[in-house]
Amino acid sequence: MLKFLRLAVLILAIAACKDQSNKKNETTTTPTSEENKSEWTYLFDGTSLEGWRGYGMDSLPPGWTIKDSILTFDTELGLEQDYTGGKDIIYGAEEFDNFELYLEWKIPKGANSGIFYHVKEGYDGPPVVSPEYQIIDDENYADIHDLTGYNSQFGAEHPELLQDWQKTGADYAMHTADESQKQLNPVGEWNSSKIVFTPEKVEHWLNGKKLLEFVPWSDDWKAKKNSGKWDNAPDYGKYKTGYIALQDHASPIWFRNIKIKKL
Repeated sequence: MLKFLRLAVLILAIAACKDQSNKKNETTTTPTSEENKSEWTYLFDGTSLEGWRGYGMDSLPPGWTIKDSILTFDTELGLEQDYTGGKDIIYGAEEFDNFELYLEWKIPKGANSGIFYHVKEGYDGPPVVSPEYQIIDDENYADIHDLTGYNSQFGAEHPELLQDWQKTGADYAMHTADESQKQLNPVGEWNSSKIVFTPEKVEHWLNGKKLLEFVPWSDDWKAKKNSGKWDNAPDYGKYKTGYIALQDHASPIWFRNIKIKKL
């Protein structure tokens, strides 16, 4: 009987210790989770377009709207050879310097768009002043659009094809994406993108995979900027703070869960 009582006491002691351990884990993990959640600021949460307006405008251009809790650019697909510029939109409530930006997007067949940062107004548009995370239909774009005229001016060997620096995830016309790491979902399906910017390192991510990394304003960065594409855009990439922007490139596009974390 004594032996049985000792065993029972031992079992109760072990159970009590386990319960205390679980309580300790609860108290240490919960605040961390809430703290991480609070670091993010939603630029678009599916319910409001507050803070968004057209580049150089006081309101949103036609076509940009909320449909089914999704930020939508509702338009017909335009052809690349006819494109003369669009009505890009910016989150004009705040400028950001160092950040981690996350969003989700999907496009239809033949579509083109992009994500800009460090945007400043007073120019023809974000592309001439701001770095761009490229979004495009890698698979079908060159079959639908005539790229020859545009790409020929940059000495492309096959100007009819989409160039590496024009593909999804690229730092447009600057740094190409690592195709071996790219997992681009088909048109009509959601993708997630992340941009991390610090003066020491910039990263582009797609669907959880890092596609590229570079050092802003380094000798290599300056060499790429001076390679010809930005000859008529002397202020390209020079700003260290600015707005976040989304591109109208005559294509329907859908965005959701746009959030940013200051670094």
